[in-house]
Amino acid sequence: MSQSGIIGAHMNKETIQEIIVVEGKNDTHRLKQFFNCETIETGGKAMDDTTLKRIIQANKMRGIIVFTDPDWPGEQIRRWVSAAVPNCKHAFIDKKKARTDKKVGIEHANKEDLIQALSTCVTFTQEKESLSWQEFLSLDLIGDSKKRYDVCDRFHIGPCNGKTCFKRLNQMQVTLQDIKETME
Repeated sequence: MSQSGIIGAHMNKETIQEIIVVEGKNDTHRLKQFFNCETIETGGKAMDDTTLKRIIQANKMRGIIVFTDPDWPGEQIRRWVSAAVPNCKHAFIDKKKARTDKKVGIEHANKEDLIQALSTCVTFTQEKESLSWQEFLSLDLIGDSKKRYDVCDRFHIGPCNGKTCFKRLNQMQVTLQDIKETME
């Protein structure tokens, strides 16, 4: 598991070394209120090849943090970027911390929740399986969504369904023992 590059203060704002991949200009505006950072906006699900090429180049130069909205379109964008840029960093924020009565998005989160999300980035790798499907099932993380969300929160992988949780835990090389220790 890799941590983010929040590297210090500049003009009373935390500086983030990596370029943050967000969905839109409102996300950029919100982040720039609190951080000295640069973003690449995907334009939501309308992300094109030119934007994806910019993201790939940004990763080569400075690294990227994928920080999309905690909803289905945000997850879709996260998957597209992850496929093009394996081993990039990911920041997640809970839906409850990034919403209004009608909308969900990074632009609705408060400063403390944004700092928390960006300081607990994770990197997913494609290495060997660290947790078998049988071990995962033995934890009852499929049937008990509250328990699964708690594990997702403790490992900073964002709330997700059982299959995605299993995949992300393996991508982070989390073992059965690691999970049991965090559940105690």
